[in-house]
Amino acid sequence: MSEKILLIVGAGPGISLNTARKFGKEGFKVSLISRSIESLQKYENELKNDGIAAKGFPGDVSSVGSLKTAIDTVIKTYGKIDVLLYNVASGTPGKPTTLNLDQLVEDFKISVAGALTSVKEVIPHMENGTILLTGGGLALHPFADYASLAIGKAGIRNLAYSLHQELSPKGIYVGTLTIKGFVQEGTYFSAENIANAFYSMYENQTETEIIFEEK
Repeated sequence: MSEKILLIVGAGPGISLNTARKFGKEGFKVSLISRSIESLQKYENELKNDGIAAKGFPGDVSSVGSLKTAIDTVIKTYGKIDVLLYNVASGTPGKPTTLNLDQLVEDFKISVAGALTSVKEVIPHMENGTILLTGGGLALHPFADYASLAIGKAGIRNLAYSLHQELSPKGIYVGTLTIKGFVQEGTYFSAENIANAFYSMYENQTETEIIFEEK
């Protein structure tokens, strides 16, 4: 079976959809996980209009059971995963001392723990696979007003490095794209440019972390 399968956890209109489109144009079949069935149908149709085979699977990243069930359904559908992109983050706005601790933990579960759950679910069904994690500049330069999101991005960066150490001897590449800017169309930080960067990471598989910044 020569077809390649991309799984995107956290399907959305920006980075996820553009990355789906990029990999799809390179011959991948695309599977998308999101809470919203309505959104999944919309993305499926958009991608199919571009000639890309895409299928949505409803799943809630904040629930371990729901996420595992969704990924299991993807694996039962395709038999394997070649590339996983985890593109989910949650961050309640507010300075550190204003944060509700339960909310901080909930944000961390979505930003980081969900990534680890996803990785653990796909590893047994990967051969020389690729795991891509969406990072952010807040991991390197925290901003007090976005403390929760910054902690999540620091966590995903840290997780990427430790996963890389563990999984690279097993033939699985793990990389994080640290986006040092706000995603905005018509700029260097357009979702299309970011999608192209993710595809380059998949092709090259050299660095654990690529800093995506305007020179």
